[in-house]
Amino acid sequence: METVLNLLLIRFGVIVGALVVVALIVFAVAVALRRRGRLDQARRYAEPTARAIARYLDDRDAARSRRGGASRSLLGEAARLAARRLEEDRRRNGDR
Repeated sequence: METVLNLLLIRFGVIVGALVVVALIVFAVAVALRRRGRLDQARRYAEPTARAIARYLDDRDAARSRRGGASRSLLGEAARLAARRLEEDRRRNGDR
């Protein structure tokens, strides 16, 4: 039993460590883009992708709710939030 718990704890540590590394890489890329003045350009490229992902996840969640499952995933919520944020930034800057 102790071995199984140790393996589960190690697995959890590896997963959390990988997520932290990915978050640091994304942060470093964002800082580098901002310093070079290309963050707005990256946003313009990312906006259609974020919208498409949000639409796909909304459609998938709607299909699930018709079947009886109403749970939403954390990844889906993050994609919806990103699409919403990009849309608000675009409206705030006057790019309609």
